[in-house]
Amino acid sequence: MKEIISTPNAPQAIGPYSQAVRVGNTVYLSGQIALIPETMELKEGAIAERIHQVFKNLTAVCEAAGGSLQDIVKLNIFLTDMSHFATVNEIMALYFVEPYPARAAVAVKQLPKDTDVEMDGVMVLSSY
Repeated sequence: MKEIISTPNAPQAIGPYSQAVRVGNTVYLSGQIALIPETMELKEGAIAERIHQVFKNLTAVCEAAGGSLQDIVKLNIFLTDMSHFATVNEIMALYFVEPYPARAAVAVKQLPKDTDVEMDGVMVLSSY
């Protein structure tokens, strides 16, 4: 049985999807971009600011599902420019502790709202 996860502390879906879906103790996190939840506008400034906003949005959805970033077992990162790979690594190290989740970082041509970074993932809750 699936449960839809939704929180006002993360951006509302900009299409026909849920912020996350829980099935048992597994939570599938939809892609998050650097939208500011209160305004639904993209975070401006350097890409580092948008990467932080994406992690804040993921954190909000993880917490709404009863977990935290530390419960993510697989993280997918999409970048429109792989020259930002090192920046992603530096900032990710601020949000995660070892053991780190499995991860993919993929270069893509374009992302929603013409942003430059998006992340999604799979979380497994230890207490459900």
